[in-house]
Amino acid sequence: MHARAGLFDLYGDHLRSRGGQASVAALVRLMKPLEIAAPAVRTAVSRMVRQGWLTPVRLPRGPGYGLTPKCVRRLDEAALRIYRAGTLGWRGRWHVIVFGPVRERPRRERLRADLTFLGYAALSETTWIGPRSSIELDNLLDGEGVVADRFDAALDGDPRELVARAWDLDGIAAAYERWLAEAESLVDSLPAHAPDDRVFATRSVLVHGWRNFLFRDPGLPAELLPAGWPGEKARAYFEQEAARLLPRAAAFVDQNLETL
Repeated sequence: MHARAGLFDLYGDHLRSRGGQASVAALVRLMKPLEIAAPAVRTAVSRMVRQGWLTPVRLPRGPGYGLTPKCVRRLDEAALRIYRAGTLGWRGRWHVIVFGPVRERPRRERLRADLTFLGYAALSETTWIGPRSSIELDNLLDGEGVVADRFDAALDGDPRELVARAWDLDGIAAAYERWLAEAESLVDSLPAHAPDDRVFATRSVLVHGWRNFLFRDPGLPAELLPAGWPGEKARAYFEQEAARLLPRAAAFVDQNLETL
């Protein structure tokens, strides 16, 4: 796990509900069980500040970093899908986004990555669809200076054919099966009386692996997925183990936030 990814997971999974702030010293301590060294933490924090995800703050326990509104929106969007913190229903309609060509390659690649994260798939370079609109879309498009037309559309045709064309369902299904096998091995290797820092590390790796599906799985409605979709079995295991390990992982976080 890279330092930047570890910090995103830490803020989203623990610090967002604790005021969204932590001292530099606490961040270093909390990344140590993940074998992320202090210099890497500081470098990642600086990069996240430049990218607009974190902002410097003064805390009673020393200098630290808090979430920006941009990062709060991103973490809340992720939590909605990771923990099913809301209802992801489907009305049988598609959210369609159409915009002009983006000439600059860095902007084009950022736009593609961010739209994929929000659950959209490309029908062409400038036409994207998703099963629902995203609360983060306005800020994403504004940030990239992209003007888009948006449609709430019904498909004249078979939605399963559209899904099969827009998303790599076979690849996503295989990824879920691999993740589940690796997750079961990871959790089974955790001793019953493991210290809190190891429980925290195990749960962090579990959450990190699951969070990666935000960049692959748009959260399609069950009626559009193949029978026996492995994502449901994987999700059931994730929710069970993430909840079981949370109290001791949270205790480790609280202990390190309170340490001077």
